[in-house]
Amino acid sequence: MKVPAFILMLFTLPVAADVLSDPHLTIVPRTVEEVERIARVTTPATSFNAAQQYEEMSAGAATVRARRNADAFSQPSGNMSFEDELNFKVGNGLFKKIWVSSPSSTLASDGLGPLFNARSCQRCHIKDGRGHPPEGPDDTSISMFLRISIPAENDSLAEQIEGYIAMLADPTYGTQLQDFGVAGHPAEYSLQIEYEEIEVPLSGGEIAYLRKPTYTAANLGYGPLHPKAMLSPRVAPQMIGLGLLEAIPAADILANADPDDADGDGISGRPNIVWSAEYDQPMLGRFGLKAGKPTVREQSAAAFAGDIGISSPLFPGGYGECTPAQENCRAAPHGDSDERGFEIDAEGLELVTFYSQNLAVPARRDVDAPEVLRGKKVFYDTGCIACHTPSFVTHRLVDQPEQSFQLIWPYTDLLLHDMGPGLADNRPEARANGQEWRTPPLWGIGLTEQVSGHTYFLHDGRARSLLEAILWHGGEAQAQRDAVVEMPPEDRAALIRFLESL
Repeated sequence: MKVPAFILMLFTLPVAADVLSDPHLTIVPRTVEEVERIARVTTPATSFNAAQQYEEMSAGAATVRARRNADAFSQPSGNMSFEDELNFKVGNGLFKKIWVSSPSSTLASDGLGPLFNARSCQRCHIKDGRGHPPEGPDDTSISMFLRISIPAENDSLAEQIEGYIAMLADPTYGTQLQDFGVAGHPAEYSLQIEYEEIEVPLSGGEIAYLRKPTYTAANLGYGPLHPKAMLSPRVAPQMIGLGLLEAIPAADILANADPDDADGDGISGRPNIVWSAEYDQPMLGRFGLKAGKPTVREQSAAAFAGDIGISSPLFPGGYGECTPAQENCRAAPHGDSDERGFEIDAEGLELVTFYSQNLAVPARRDVDAPEVLRGKKVFYDTGCIACHTPSFVTHRLVDQPEQSFQLIWPYTDLLLHDMGPGLADNRPEARANGQEWRTPPLWGIGLTEQVSGHTYFLHDGRARSLLEAILWHGGEAQAQRDAVVEMPPEDRAALIRFLESL
């Protein structure tokens, strides 16, 4: 069915039916009193003399104490029952599992590839944190890859979802390029990056330097790319708080959308409406750098298929991302069996989903420190919260107590925004055009170096610091970026200090 504009308008109502949310969620409707109370507690701050009530608890009762080591993103939800911790740990084991190629005596772990980007989920999402681009000619691109697609004149989904941009997979290389292959199968490519250094003068005589990347798909293993191929670099994002993002009511997300900039603030957030492979219907996109997937389960299954070449009930091809043009790859042995049915079966996928939904968000640090409060005021006054919405209250959920009715502080609206030509990948995804990206959550961003061992940000890791990430903002965020360039150095430093406290 086509999703008409009047249906989308319904989602601006505070108690609207959530037909674009995950159908498996058992939701208790909000009362009028709850709607009013939620509106009060999520109203952005206007005073910055002290932290707001509950602000330290970024994920509500699911928040955990911030550890001082690399395990800060690897804890279960703080409100998880003792019984469910076993499921979390088993899901963690599957997330870390090293898959091997078929045929193998290790029947529970075979089925890798034949083409792949990594041998486990953890190899990309290192310590459940953020990936990084290669750091020199001797480093691998194991937590980064290139998506690929070509324009299409028509697409059945474009006929069913308003604003959907018709796209096709590359006829030879599919929808993403894999830089590894099992024995006897050449990799599809190797990733090459060249950087151009750009000088950016700042107020107070300071100077920042940005690096502008150029990407090349080199050493192609299966012939040339399609002449109209569009490539998009992607670094693995951090994993915390995903179940809470999934539990935000679609109505609350869509209430922040302003596709025609009706309020004249220059911000035009749009929802990405995508087709769910799991439920065979349109749904609100929430996950992925362009909000291309609607649920944690579908995102996880797609990553198993594309990144590791592992089949599941949602993506059943034992050959993973191999295309019909790659005949030997499709004909290679795989790990599907009569006992399991798929290389990861429904139970295994559910455990990985549960693990991914319940990776806990650490508590804020130094929320009452004077410089942090000053930086918070700068963040709000500069207009950053127009996209980085500070807080939401999640659905009341019958079967997911960890995510149920929590006041959370993710600092994202989960909408698409035009970030200008500087950050453009020029590759559409569902309703997202080539300059649009989903607003990334900011919770936990200050722990990136501690967890991942680096400070690389944005969709491709080009930014080497939080300041560089801000300076790459353009399009709808150009005014905010320019304000950061021109503000007193003390305010700029306080802004960064606030972000580091998240």
